[in-house]
Amino acid sequence: MSYYGSASASFERHFHDLQDPRVERTRKHPLRNIVFMAVCGVLSGAHSIAGIHEFAIDRRSWFSRYLDLTNDIPSEDTFGRVLARLDPGAFEKCLLSWIHAVQEVTGDRVIAIDGKTLRGSSDHASGRAAIHMVSAWATENKLSLGQVVVAEKSNEITAIPELLQLLDISGALVTIDAMGCQREIADQIRTGGGDYVLAVKRNQPKLYEQVEAAMMEALEGEPEDLDEHQTVEKGHGRQETRTYVVIEAPESVDPDGLWRDLSAVGIAISEREDGQGRHSAETRYYILSRMVKVEEFAGAVRGHWGIENNLHWQLDVSFREDDCRVCRDHAPANLSVIRRFALGLLKREKSCRKGIEIKRMKCAGNDEYR
Repeated sequence: MSYYGSASASFERHFHDLQDPRVERTRKHPLRNIVFMAVCGVLSGAHSIAGIHEFAIDRRSWFSRYLDLTNDIPSEDTFGRVLARLDPGAFEKCLLSWIHAVQEVTGDRVIAIDGKTLRGSSDHASGRAAIHMVSAWATENKLSLGQVVVAEKSNEITAIPELLQLLDISGALVTIDAMGCQREIADQIRTGGGDYVLAVKRNQPKLYEQVEAAMMEALEGEPEDLDEHQTVEKGHGRQETRTYVVIEAPESVDPDGLWRDLSAVGIAISEREDGQGRHSAETRYYILSRMVKVEEFAGAVRGHWGIENNLHWQLDVSFREDDCRVCRDHAPANLSVIRRFALGLLKREKSCRKGIEIKRMKCAGNDEYR
C-alpha cells in the first residue's frame, strides 16, 4: 500500500501502535481508515457518527488517495463500534503526537486546566449521567494537550492528578480554578517541574483568609511599592477594567509551610459598567509557586479565563458538543477528543482569516484546504 503526501505518512506513523479494539476476524477495514475518516469528518463539519459516515461516502475518491479502500467505506455501525471501544487515552496520545509532528508547537508556557460537562452524553434509559471531562489547554498554542473523564460519583479533584500525569509540564505555568486548589495537586505540579497559579476561594477557608489579609495589607500600603497592571476593554455596550497585583507571599500566608514552594500571592479585580450605568465587581485571589512579573501573572489569569471562550464556548457553538447524543461506552469521550484536536488545528491555521465555522465549511468543500 502506498501513501501520497507527508501528512498521510505522518498520520500512519503516529497511529501505527494504536491498539485495535476489534477481534482480528472482524477487521474488514483498517483502524487507520476509521480514525482518519473520523478526524477529517469532524474537521469538515460532522457532528455525529452518522455525519462522519456520510462525509466519508461523499469524499470516497479523496480518501482513496491516502487509504486502502479495497473494502470500500466502513459502515455507520462500524464507525460507532470502533469509537465506542477505542481507548480514549491512547487515542489522544496519538493525535497529540501527530499534531506536534505536522505543526510547529512552541513551548507551552501557560497550561490551563478546567472541566466541562458533555450534556448530550447522558443516557436516561440506562441511568448513565452525562460525562464530565477535565481538559488541559495550551493558551498560547491554542491546543488541547489532554483530557480525562471524571469518574461517576467523583469530581475534578480526583481527575486533575490523573491528567497531570499525562502532561509534560516542565517549565510551564499551570493554572487551575479553585476546585484544584489542593496541596497534593500543588505538590504534583512542582514535582513535574512546573509552577502553579491556583485560584483560592472559600473551599480553603483558612488559606483564603490569610491570602485576603495579606493582599489587603499590601493594597493599603504605599501605591508605588505595588507591582500593578491594569487593562481597560470596551465592547458590546460595556466597559471592563481589570486590575492585577502580585506580591511576594509573607510568612503569614502559609506559616506552617503546608503548600509546597508557595512564593507569591496575587489578586485580580474585574470591574464592569454597562450602558445603563450599572456597576459590578469581582475579586479573585491566587497563590503562586514562583514570583513573576505582574504582566505574566495577568497573562496567566486571562489565559485561564480564555479557556471558556477559546475551548468550551467554541465546542458548544461551532461543534455543537452539547447537542451530540452519542452516549455509547467510550464514544462520547473519543468524539470529544477529536473535537478538541480539530479545534486546535483550525485555530492554528492562518491562511483563512475567518471564524471556526467558515474554516469547517472550507474543509468540507475544498479538498486542497482540508
